[in-house]
Amino acid sequence: MIREVAERVWAFDLEWVPDPLAGRVLYDLPDSLPDADVLREMWRAGGATEEDPTPFLKTAVCRIVSIAVVERRARDDGPGALRLLSLPHAPRNPDEAREADVVGRFLEALGKYKPQLVGFNSHDSDLKILVQRALVLGVQATDFADRPDKPWNGPDYFARASDSNIDLKQIVGGWGKAVPSLHEIAVQCGIPGKLDVDGNDVARMWLEGRLPEIVAYNEMDALTTYLVWLRLAHFGGYFTTAGYQAEQAEVWSLVEREMAAGKPYLGRYLDAWSALRARVASR
Repeated sequence: MIREVAERVWAFDLEWVPDPLAGRVLYDLPDSLPDADVLREMWRAGGATEEDPTPFLKTAVCRIVSIAVVERRARDDGPGALRLLSLPHAPRNPDEAREADVVGRFLEALGKYKPQLVGFNSHDSDLKILVQRALVLGVQATDFADRPDKPWNGPDYFARASDSNIDLKQIVGGWGKAVPSLHEIAVQCGIPGKLDVDGNDVARMWLEGRLPEIVAYNEMDALTTYLVWLRLAHFGGYFTTAGYQAEQAEVWSLVEREMAAGKPYLGRYLDAWSALRARVASR
């Protein structure tokens, strides 16, 4: 379980796709070969079959295309103050969509603010790909990489026993087929999981130039991660039942604010949340 709820919490999620440049240099493919063909070659080399034409590839050969965060800041009274943050801010801007910009800005902010991270498979997947891709891109992240001499001297994102990086999968998971996906645990709790998109669709969407839709999907996954963490924190006694209900209401208000600010697609998330809560209310 978790030992504390920090003053600043970031529930985060990443989206990545096979990196065509990695495929070209690893397999000596010509620069003229279209990205779609390069990805097919990468999947073939990664063990593609007729049943599974797009197998999971090593994260080191994938590029991060989107990062989304729900930030909670504790307040003296009432529920925490929430923000929904995503990179790239402007997905149609080629400069902002550069992987080095997305990874560099996120790691810089992590090092500066030192939030308590919350993810799903964040120890073995999200943090690993962030470090791998930072190395590939030549990104420097001194403050993020710094490890305290003693646990009480500051966050340590690399220590498994640290609450600096709360991996929900490690807490609720088991072994092998017993490990639930985020979607499986979320929907049973009355929380939206995957809606119109899942991770297998992201590479195709990226090839089609649909990065804004990937960012939208990423934001919904971050909201789901945050809501599952809230439920876990309530389970552990960090919020009273009334407090937990107030925290959920704050998430609802956050989504409504984001919709009013230009993200109408998040209305699907609220619709799914309402429907799921009604379905599980009899428990």
